[in-house]
Amino acid sequence: MIVARIAVILALLPLALSWREPVFAGWRGTLLAILLALPLLMIAVELWTLRRVWGSRAMRLASAAALTLALVALGITGALEAQFRYQRSVVMAADPQLLEKLGRHMLIGYRDPAVLRELLERRALGGVFVTARNVEGKTADAIRREIAALQEMRRTQGLPPLWIATDQEGGGVSRLSPPLSRMPTLAEVVALHPDPAQRKIAVGQYASRQGRELAGIGVNLNFAPVVDLNHGIINPEDRLTRIASRAISRDPAVVAEVAGLYCATLLMTGVHCTLKHFPGLGRVYHDTHKASAALDAPLADLRRSDWLPFRQVMSQTAFTMLGHARLTAIDSERPASFSQAVVSGLLRDNWQHDGVLVTDDFSMGAVMLSREGIAGGAVAALNAGVDLILVSYDPDQYFTVMYALLAAEREGRLRADMLERSGARLRRAAGE
Repeated sequence: MIVARIAVILALLPLALSWREPVFAGWRGTLLAILLALPLLMIAVELWTLRRVWGSRAMRLASAAALTLALVALGITGALEAQFRYQRSVVMAADPQLLEKLGRHMLIGYRDPAVLRELLERRALGGVFVTARNVEGKTADAIRREIAALQEMRRTQGLPPLWIATDQEGGGVSRLSPPLSRMPTLAEVVALHPDPAQRKIAVGQYASRQGRELAGIGVNLNFAPVVDLNHGIINPEDRLTRIASRAISRDPAVVAEVAGLYCATLLMTGVHCTLKHFPGLGRVYHDTHKASAALDAPLADLRRSDWLPFRQVMSQTAFTMLGHARLTAIDSERPASFSQAVVSGLLRDNWQHDGVLVTDDFSMGAVMLSREGIAGGAVAALNAGVDLILVSYDPDQYFTVMYALLAAEREGRLRADMLERSGARLRRAAGE
């Protein structure tokens, strides 16, 4: 029995070390209860055993080992929870003007509407990501009322409207369907209309319908279209990115044409599009949701193909999403989403791009497991010229990011010139 108890505690130790990671976001409360209850139970059992059972010296040593491991597991769990609560309290108690200054660069998802409202009351956000868990079982009208209430809060604060974002690409990535219509992917529309004239009509009708539905509930930013090229790369273990099933085409000219029309039509309904995922995931094998991934292609190849749709459509009013793959020809150490060489050097300086750049979800493994981590990555992203940091899957990570940004601002590690330029881009995109 003592051996069995030791085995249970040993199994709990990895969870105690990692339960605050994004992968556990959906059932973190349950996991916390388990990580508190089981060690406490083990501690009680081992204390009783040491007091009541006069077995062999080996049994007493084994019981003492089990007690020690239980105390370690409980201590680690408590320390991580205490750290989170401390960071959260610091963020919530921060100066509202400073929160507003830094919060305009944060776009987050939510699991608890009360926490979201609390952050909005403190002016600590620039946008909200709405996904399937937020609309399940609700009508389009109910969602519209909820979003309208958030925007009304902004109006009373004298702040610009929130960016209300979602992932509505069509096909398998249709986060708001239902209640919105489930539409095919743009790739399917293209495949059904090989004639350019017919394709133009079909894409325009598609974007118009999708835009009207999104605008009808209050969404003003769609994380679509995918302009990564379809290079036919399939990783059997990649269950989340799956670019080959989401990309419009392998032909960069077709992708640029379709994406440009889609974005222009979507904007006519009041919804901004987002080109994703720069510098391109079509050639990337590994899944950045889980771990680091590299885009190893030569720059000459990327310029001739993968980057053509980005360069052509980025000049419009489109947002651009930065992926977390490392563009090894420019920066082999950091994900593109917070690489100074990629964001500032390539996009801002070389390409002279002055549109809005938003990161892919910072809850993803390629960021969390990077050398800088989510905190250092966030500071690096804003200093490089990123405008919006997305934290969608695990909203708790927002507090880690904002705690780091507040500390960086206090210590003079955030570039004021970059924040000023970013603020101007965001105001321009919002039509101010």
